[in-house]
Amino acid sequence: MTDKTISFMSGRKHYTIPINDILYILMKKQDAYVHLSDGSVLKTRKTFAEFQDELGDDFIRIHRGGLVAAKAVHSVNKLIMLSNGDSLEYSSQHRNEIMEKFRRKQRAIIDALADNDNPTENEEYHKHYQCFDAIPIAFTDIEMIFDEESQAVDWIFRYGNEALAKLEGCPLEVMIGNTFHSIFPNMDKKWLRSYERAVLYGEKLELIDYSPEIDKYLRIICFPTFKGHCGCLLFDISEMRISCEKNMTEQAVLMYLRKIME
Repeated sequence: MTDKTISFMSGRKHYTIPINDILYILMKKQDAYVHLSDGSVLKTRKTFAEFQDELGDDFIRIHRGGLVAAKAVHSVNKLIMLSNGDSLEYSSQHRNEIMEKFRRKQRAIIDALADNDNPTENEEYHKHYQCFDAIPIAFTDIEMIFDEESQAVDWIFRYGNEALAKLEGCPLEVMIGNTFHSIFPNMDKKWLRSYERAVLYGEKLELIDYSPEIDKYLRIICFPTFKGHCGCLLFDISEMRISCEKNMTEQAVLMYLRKIME
């Protein structure tokens, strides 16, 4: 990841944005719309050429007025699918360049993950996470599996606690050391998109969605752990209770829910 920033004016306000926070940029006439990872969009008169020069090889030109962060690309088919769920049209003449830069970026990160001092045995992972054994919240550490095209295709359970076994309805001895797909053949690949972002780009993410694998609505908080891994805290939404004893707490909950719905 880069620590570089980029500056521009938007709405008479000066912004200095970490390049790593930019997902894509689309031009509309003389205006550039900068889409950020937090969901916000900033409008500026900075030119497309200026953005190209300042953003460099970490961004891919997808058409005459579009730049996309290589890290944000999840897949390229008829549309470019991004890690946040957005989809973008692209010019067919740029397809090969898009695919080449995307795979090169992903492969460089994945190759770097191989240089690590991660535990090699499941017992070592259990020793590292043993403080999670008795907590009443499902927790797991998963190791991502990537294919030859540098996309996440599955993961291996390296650690899990009894709360995870209860939530998944599967004994730990069946899960630990095995892939998710081998246990749940009806695997929904939507989880891969977020876990991949946590593993490759160090993002901390929250997911709220339905899990067809276990027929439950889940809230999941994922974050990077070992190289090539991410940790996940999982909550069954039907069992969650929200305590709202003060007006300020109620306002905080409403703000939280509005943020989720954006």
